[in-house]
Formats: sequence, structure tokens, C-alpha cells
Amino acid sequence: MDGAAPSCFGRRHLQFTIESRELSNESHRSRANAEPEWATIEASNPDDAISQFVRQKDSELVSFLKPLESRESIATVRKNDVVFLVRIYQA
Repeated sequence: MDGAAPSCFGRRHLQFTIESRELSNESHRSRANAEPEWATIEASNPDDAISQFVRQKDSELVSFLKPLESRESIATVRKNDVVFLVRIYQA
């Protein structure tokens, strides 16, 4: 089994692991020692996975980088006065 789930629209969904870590808040205090939060999302690609994550967390996508030769995408996401570093990779 390759970890992909069939989709009712003919596209296969993959599982993506999303790790988010708080970088700063409005008072600019870094929480470098904060533990990351983990989520698993089924999506057809990393773009869809981060979009679902942003919607679920009721937050705003600030930036998104999907390197050509890497299996990991990186994003920054803002919710209220907090900025998070988000890593997205296929589970």
C-alpha cells in the first residue's frame, strides 16, 4: 500500500504531515522552545494540504515555499497576533 487514498473525483489523496511551531507574537517574544503541533491532512498535493490547514485553523497564509528538489514545503501562517512556521511533508 502506498499511503494514497482513493478520491471520489478520480484523484488520489495522499496523507500529509503538518508541523507548526510558534515563531513570535505581537509583543515580539519568540517562543523558540515551544513544542510543535502536529496534524495529518489528506490532500492531493502540498498546496491543497496547506490550504486545508489554514482553513481549519482559521488563519492566514503569509508565505509558502515548495522547493523543486525537496519533499518538504515550508510556510508561514498568521493567526491573530501569532506567526507560525509550518512544515508540510508527505506522510
